[in-house]
Amino acid sequence: QVRLVESGGGLVQAGHSLILSCASSGRTVSSTTMAWFRQAPGKEREFVAGIGRTTTYADSVKGRFTISRDNAKNTVYLLMNSLKPEDTAVYYCAAQNFITFTPDSQGYQYWGQGTQVTVSS
Repeated sequence: QVRLVESGGGLVQAGHSLILSCASSGRTVSSTTMAWFRQAPGKEREFVAGIGRTTTYADSVKGRFTISRDNAKNTVYLLMNSLKPEDTAVYYCAAQNFITFTPDSQGYQYWGQGTQVTVSS
């Protein structure tokens, strides 16, 4: 059974940083594509960053966010710098059954419960 558990969300001021963690059990993070998505109130869930053979970022976070993984801890991270109020959302960790990257949420079979990130202006 695959389980993804996110942590690290919270309330921060604009311009500050947060790091989110996604601990995986039942799925090895180095053998599949892992990704972060986010969903703001009233909006659709959107792709933020993914890591598989390479890393990929949404244009809105490129240069500010960094996705990484620690294979020994079987954990994926999302370092978020220079946060903006428009980054406010529930952030979800997701995993595929395959290593081939897709930014489409429909391509991910496993999801965490989400962690709230709120950025105040």
